[in-house]
Amino acid sequence: MDLPVMPPVEPMLAKSVKEIPDLGHTEPKWDGFRTIVFRDGEEVVLGSRNTRPMTRYFPELVEALRANLPDRCVLDGEVVVARGDRLDFDALQQRIHPADSRVRLLAEETPASFVAFDLLVIGSEDLTDEPFATRRARLVEALEPARAPIHLTRATADLAEAHEWFDTFEGAGLDGVVVKPLDGRYQQNKRTMFKVKHERTADCVVAGFRWHKSGDVVGSLLLGLYDDGGTLHHVGVSASFPMARRKSLLEELAPYREVRLEEHPWGAWADQEAHAGRRMPGAVSRWNATKDLSFVPLRPDLVVEVAYDHMEGDRFRHTAQFRRWRPDRDPTSCGYAQLEEPVTYRLADVLA
Repeated sequence: MDLPVMPPVEPMLAKSVKEIPDLGHTEPKWDGFRTIVFRDGEEVVLGSRNTRPMTRYFPELVEALRANLPDRCVLDGEVVVARGDRLDFDALQQRIHPADSRVRLLAEETPASFVAFDLLVIGSEDLTDEPFATRRARLVEALEPARAPIHLTRATADLAEAHEWFDTFEGAGLDGVVVKPLDGRYQQNKRTMFKVKHERTADCVVAGFRWHKSGDVVGSLLLGLYDDGGTLHHVGVSASFPMARRKSLLEELAPYREVRLEEHPWGAWADQEAHAGRRMPGAVSRWNATKDLSFVPLRPDLVVEVAYDHMEGDRFRHTAQFRRWRPDRDPTSCGYAQLEEPVTYRLADVLA
């Protein structure tokens, strides 16, 4: 492979803002794996956000990229998996598997798509120093003949339409919008774009915590919600705390540590068969099989209010943000019914 921009490339990033800025270009925010695609003739390489190669996990996508992209190019975009009318991040995560036979099977059962939103190279031209308006125009031209599963992301210059997309596209599994300055050049690993994501709050049971990697302070709080049958499901973690707060949390949690694991709702976390039909902490990490996912159980009597952006099935898609303790809440009242449901929207209409 011999391109003007070679792997690895660290993708350009976005900083979070509360309101959609009127900069003349807004796109849907896709919920998948950020991916830089390099193509030089028959050679195709997929690079992840952390610059790790992902090519082997998406063989069907490699073939589609060969069939739909210009002969020599570098694109920035997102690998996604859809089920029905929504993106399915859980299904996408399952695609990262060490066994080649499993990779091939999943390529047939849950095929991936690629949504392109920036162009770094076309032919022998390095476009990274060109303004985004130029790169976008060249991207539209380059992908004009492309067909599914290769897509060009939608974009609008209309702020009112951007607000409409923010409200409605969540129903198809997207998680906000991205706004890009039209005069910006491509800057690797720099937060020069803007993202606006949904934020909601929920009251959750704190049923355990994990130690921080640095030692005897709290790393993350394990959050739970009850289903209609009274089963407490692990729905995510709250983990972003300053070091001083991690120390004080250990003191605040101390009264709740007097619980026997066999009496805890997630006491069977180490038994993988016990995870069938319910969600508990402790399952093997898909990304790091050696990662310690054990936890310190807490008596499930403590309630915390957290902020979250959206749900992925029955769990929080991203790390939830600690807001405040809720001593006024009965833990058994912290269920899924409190969660806001997004408007239903067809993914095909977003991709159209």
